[in-house]
Amino acid sequence: MARPGLTNDADVRSLASNALLRLFDSLYEGAVVVDRAGRITWINDKYKALIGWNGADPVEGRMVEEVIPNSRLRHVMESGRAELLDVFAIGSRQVVVSRIPLQDESGAVIGGLGVILYDRVQALKPIVSKFQQLQADLASARRELAETRQAKYRFSQMVGLSSRLRDVKEQARRAAERDATVLLLGETGTGKELMAHAIHGASRRADKPLVGLNAAAIPETLLESELFGVEPGAYTGAGTKPRPGKFQLADGGTLFLDEVGDMPLMLQAKLLRVLQEGEVEPIGSTRLRTIDVRVIAATSRDLKAMVDAGGFRADLYYRLNVLPIRLPPLRERLEDLPVLCEALLEQIAEKAGEPVKSVSAAGLARLAAYHWPGNVRELGNILQLAAARHDVRLLGAEHFDDLPVTAPVAAQAIEGEVRALRDAVAAAEKAEIVKGLAAAHGVKLNAAKLLHISRAQLYEKLAAHGLLSETPDRKEAV
Repeated sequence: MARPGLTNDADVRSLASNALLRLFDSLYEGAVVVDRAGRITWINDKYKALIGWNGADPVEGRMVEEVIPNSRLRHVMESGRAELLDVFAIGSRQVVVSRIPLQDESGAVIGGLGVILYDRVQALKPIVSKFQQLQADLASARRELAETRQAKYRFSQMVGLSSRLRDVKEQARRAAERDATVLLLGETGTGKELMAHAIHGASRRADKPLVGLNAAAIPETLLESELFGVEPGAYTGAGTKPRPGKFQLADGGTLFLDEVGDMPLMLQAKLLRVLQEGEVEPIGSTRLRTIDVRVIAATSRDLKAMVDAGGFRADLYYRLNVLPIRLPPLRERLEDLPVLCEALLEQIAEKAGEPVKSVSAAGLARLAAYHWPGNVRELGNILQLAAARHDVRLLGAEHFDDLPVTAPVAAQAIEGEVRALRDAVAAAEKAEIVKGLAAAHGVKLNAAKLLHISRAQLYEKLAAHGLLSETPDRKEAV
């Protein structure tokens, strides 16, 4: 029931507004209210005294910057974000102020409120400095977090000269131009994570987050919350604040879902819904949230065989298998061994702060005889072990004695596809030329000597095998 004399809601609102303004006047050293256009609608006498305003001239209706030079109230209204603690200069004095955007019931900004919390800033300087340092640290932490969610690798970091690798990189570049789901297939250590980063970095989402999650590395009981997020109170220990999942963190960007073949069937159904509808439902929530995420999935498993065996949902498989890219194992691109060894040994030397080592022709032949189940990752580990164990600049076959010869050359030939003899000979010749160039560090005269051919013959063969443009001239030894 309204009080006597208050005839309608407008009267009640007017009374409440006047009471609120009187409260501001009593609580703060100064207070000012502006409308959405930035015109002053009310300012208390304390503020007028601080700015030295002549009491005979009206203040209301003037633009706030005209009365309070360098005021940030307009910026606060435009951004919609409050500035709760700041040091502001009024003439020769410094005061501590707060600026708050005023909103209507729909959330639209209709004005701004500025108050002076304290007009003797010297006593508060330690507190203000601490607050400002905390704000700076928070901004720095946010920048660092954003940087960790950017692509770390590019296509240029995928080392190799083989036609197999060139074909894969071309497929990946085409995939980067589209926004469809990518499925990276390949054995462990073939570079699926590197490829995912390269695709994201070359896509239109490159400036947005790249968030990764390994389904095989997270317990099944935690995987759902990691993917989709958790609402406060969803279960015991869930906390009092919402915790976003990987999909929400990757909104606008890319989610790299590694080892998707290890995902439980129950979560596969929920993942399928996210891919189909573009909506995610956190644990404990009753509301769906729209997201815009491009998924790059990867697995070392045979998903098609898992579908046939009932271990993977067929509908999810077809949803993921839009742009499949198979990364070849190292044993299928052995001609890349020389350049891979060179690149990996350079990285090892840089991290250790030691001179760069190299692998001899005999050493490369020894490495080529191994099956490489761990692929490039295993090659890096083997080279790091050899570089640390042996104090020599040139690693030979004897420095890889611990490496078993898993498949003789003859056995590999029998197991592989039968090719025309001329093709097999050409491939072998090309691989040996690549090895020679690596052993000679790109100096063609020295490579020709190692191969026991003339430099002119080497140039002819480089042209014949399409290697001439890929092997820029290095300064020849004299």
